[in-house]
Amino acid sequence: MHCIRPFLVLIPLLLTSVVRADDARPNILFIAIDDQNDWIGCLGGHPQVQTPHIDRLAARGTLFTNAHCQSPLCNPSRTSLLTGMRPSTTGVYGLAPWFREVDELRDLVTLPQYLSQHGYRTLSAGKIFHGNIDRRSEQTEFYEYGPSSGIGAKPEKKLVETPNPHPLVDWGTFPHEDKDKGDWQVATWAVDKLEGEMPQPFFLAAGFFLPHVPCYATQQWFDLYPEDSLLLPPVRHDDRDDTPRFSWYLHWKLPEPRLKFLEEADQWTNLVRSYLACTSFVDSQVGRILDALDASGHADNTIVVLWSDHGWHLGEKLITGKNTLWDRGTRVPLIFAGPGVSAGGRCHEPAELLDIYPTLVDLCGLPTKDGLEGHSLVPQLTLANTPREWPAITTHNQHNHGIRTSRWRYIQYADGSEELYDMVADPHEWDNLATNSAYGEVIEELRGHLPTINTHAVPGSAHRILLYDNGQPNWEGEDIEADDPIPEL
Repeated sequence: MHCIRPFLVLIPLLLTSVVRADDARPNILFIAIDDQNDWIGCLGGHPQVQTPHIDRLAARGTLFTNAHCQSPLCNPSRTSLLTGMRPSTTGVYGLAPWFREVDELRDLVTLPQYLSQHGYRTLSAGKIFHGNIDRRSEQTEFYEYGPSSGIGAKPEKKLVETPNPHPLVDWGTFPHEDKDKGDWQVATWAVDKLEGEMPQPFFLAAGFFLPHVPCYATQQWFDLYPEDSLLLPPVRHDDRDDTPRFSWYLHWKLPEPRLKFLEEADQWTNLVRSYLACTSFVDSQVGRILDALDASGHADNTIVVLWSDHGWHLGEKLITGKNTLWDRGTRVPLIFAGPGVSAGGRCHEPAELLDIYPTLVDLCGLPTKDGLEGHSLVPQLTLANTPREWPAITTHNQHNHGIRTSRWRYIQYADGSEELYDMVADPHEWDNLATNSAYGEVIEELRGHLPTINTHAVPGSAHRILLYDNGQPNWEGEDIEADDPIPEL
């Protein structure tokens, strides 16, 4: 009997602790930034960028300095992050379709849905899923929606005329106020929610539109970057001489202009300045939300995750925009802070946006979610230098993959052509080593990480879709012939 009593007493204590753990599950503040590359102060992507609020978030949490997207395009990247599946698995490669419109994918349980199933109140404003299409979904992704993402104030007419006119491809400043911008409204909504009575636990998502084009910012943010002292990104005009022709097919005909136009039209400095100004403006809105979290009393029990869906070129590799498998197109800010996360951590191991879903499930103490293709980052959030056995993998259209390790960037295109860069010795990816036989073993090892599933583009795929069937490249419905000149060069 004396042996049994302590055991019987322990049972209710254990049950009580489990109930308390459920009640004390951490909140989540989920901050997304659109088209934000590594031009963030704590990432060192541009030496002049000013992002004090994102930097202070990194200081109080763990920064992943080698984090990469799963696709260098909004819809497939966000679909991957929020479903926990690779683009090469789902077949979602373009700006359309919405994955719920695909029979095989319509019942996938997204991150906010999974959290909702386990007692979280889910709220969203701005751009979390691509194009705000989740607001029209038959399945409710979030319990409550705030303002949708948008540009806000616009000039009466475009400020810059580009070779392939598009209403979104524009940049510069004009008379308006920060409060007139869509991102200001998203931040205000988040601040109001944090200042009010929030149900516990909550998953509060705020998605910013900038620095996505059009890169419009008010004059105060342009003043941070005087034109006469602004540094442009380093480029080599022969940079594409050693890249396969197939590399051009990933961004064959796009509204984003080439570097050639920026130089000839004297717009390179203006675009770089506009992008930096927009980045600093968005940083200020992140700061407003972080200040509200600190004042709310929830900070000690709230996990903050900040991420971007992909990077953006500003002249590097002779282009602007996304749609590439190089670091400028794939490297993104990824920061975790809050309970269960070490402060001041800097993890240099490769990480993926795909890892966010299982990491949050892990941090929140929820049951393991089957079918997720990422891996929890909790070991690195505990001790930043914990090794990872997986590289970061980025995919853009079927059979085009980039593999990023701590040292190497390997790319294989659908026609079998390859690139290899030593990212320690050559961080600008200027010297393609793929044809150098001395690196044969390195390439062979990296090939072993290529996805084994390469799903064809799903029905309804559109916008920036590259097909390669029976040896014939096809861009947006038009065949590309071997002797076709590269557009705009």
